[in-house]
Amino acid sequence: MKVMPLSGPAGDSLAERFRRGDPDVCALFGFHPSRAGDWRRRADRLDETAPLRANRERLAAALGAAGARHGYGASAEPSLRKLRQPGCLVVVGGQQAGLFGGPLLVFYKALAVIRTAAAAERMLGRPVVPLFWIAGEDHDFAEANVTHVLSPDGAVRQIRLEGVAGGRHAVSRTPVPASAWEDALDRLARALPDSAHKPALLAGLRETIADAPTLTVAFARLLDAWLGGEGLLIMDADDPEIRRLEGAFFRELAERSGELAEALAEGERRVRALGFAPQAETPEDGAHLFVHHPMGRLLLYRKGDGFADRRGFFRADRAELAAMAENEPERFSTGALSRPLMQDFLLPVLATVLGPAEIAYWGQLGPAFERFGIGMPVIVPRPSFTFLEPWTESLLGELGLTPEEAIWRWEERRAAWLESLEEKGWDERYRAVREGIAALYDPLLKELDAAETGLGDLGRKNLARILEQVAYLERRTREAFLRRHEASLRRWDRVRAALCPMGRPQERVLGAIHFLNAYGPSWIGAWTGTDMDAEGGHMLVRFDTAAKEVCRLGSCEN
Repeated sequence: MKVMPLSGPAGDSLAERFRRGDPDVCALFGFHPSRAGDWRRRADRLDETAPLRANRERLAAALGAAGARHGYGASAEPSLRKLRQPGCLVVVGGQQAGLFGGPLLVFYKALAVIRTAAAAERMLGRPVVPLFWIAGEDHDFAEANVTHVLSPDGAVRQIRLEGVAGGRHAVSRTPVPASAWEDALDRLARALPDSAHKPALLAGLRETIADAPTLTVAFARLLDAWLGGEGLLIMDADDPEIRRLEGAFFRELAERSGELAEALAEGERRVRALGFAPQAETPEDGAHLFVHHPMGRLLLYRKGDGFADRRGFFRADRAELAAMAENEPERFSTGALSRPLMQDFLLPVLATVLGPAEIAYWGQLGPAFERFGIGMPVIVPRPSFTFLEPWTESLLGELGLTPEEAIWRWEERRAAWLESLEEKGWDERYRAVREGIAALYDPLLKELDAAETGLGDLGRKNLARILEQVAYLERRTREAFLRRHEASLRRWDRVRAALCPMGRPQERVLGAIHFLNAYGPSWIGAWTGTDMDAEGGHMLVRFDTAAKEVCRLGSCEN
């Protein structure tokens, strides 16, 4: 196996320090995935607190019914049977839905959930199932409604559903017309390069959207098609049956809203004491509950002995809200900082796979978990990947670039390459011309100033026009130079778009759908056989139809 280690810029974020096992940062969370004893202690705590959680039989039934209703989950039936067993634990990871599967990081997170659950099951000798929590209640439809692919010319193309009025309503509650799906699929077909796998991929997508599903349902179907065979359970958090299981805890959140606010404030203080700014600052009157309303998904705040949203569309006193939360839980949803508590009420969460931003705000949650008596799960940093295709590697060789340089020093290396091509030294020659003209004009301008009022100003305007013409000639010279090297510049741009599209990490922009078009189902097969480090980190992945190669950034081994 050929290995290509990468060493990126050193980071000092809260998430990175946790990943490296910094004891002060780890104290915010309690457990660390590198310590086997922490996994056992968490499992013991879950056994002790099992009566505090939702009924697992009803939970499994709700998950199965949702999958049957919406057309996903059949291949994960063995995991549902496991979940029904007393003592079964869960590894969770979540994200909002994404158009045509969303960005690569969603696929990577789901894969990490699967690998973590399998490793934990072997370690503990008891059933552990992987579950992907789709945050269907999130109301940022614009953020969910996007996927990116590389077009045949190497440009990054964005695909969206057009004409869908999401407003501030939950993504799971936002209908998508068949015409919008058809239009998006047509634009995706035009943007994707032709390949041997493209017809089958588009046919599968067309089947996925045939009944004009919501964005959440379409996303769940794709995720299940890709990874359901690996045992991944998929849950839409906004499913009505799931919501009905959560009623008791919604009531508790309403009744103990003040306690939660105090605990979160203490969590903020602990994070600040380590020198970090809180990822999610919390208002003193925040209730950390949303209510679904005709005007959209409204965030509630404590107002005296009651609750209201900022614009006054909804009001209820404490008793009314508590009763409503328990009896009509489908009208409610959690916020980012209360969702982890609800997750732990609903599921026996052994571990949760989190990205860097999620780890940062979970660092504030220790006191809240303590206050509610349920304890924080083991936090597993989501591994990050940069996927190196054979054609990209070939271009790197032609340009004399390493993957590190292409990702982190592309602009610097490109500028140096351009400078190395300028054999005639045009920049220096034009600088000398400008300085020479200015030197010739300087004594003349002094004489003109002395000769007649205003004549010197006229001379300076004349000089400015001459220098403008020099600048124009310099631009034309530069353009001619760039035209001569246009093909090479396109290669530089293609490398950048492949490894760091739009100047952002590859996994945050390009969709898995792009690579399925290029490599077909074998691409997923290669991933599902890949082990993942429980401590996360960034990895480089090299793949062809015959082999795959994975290495940890900065510390790869055969």
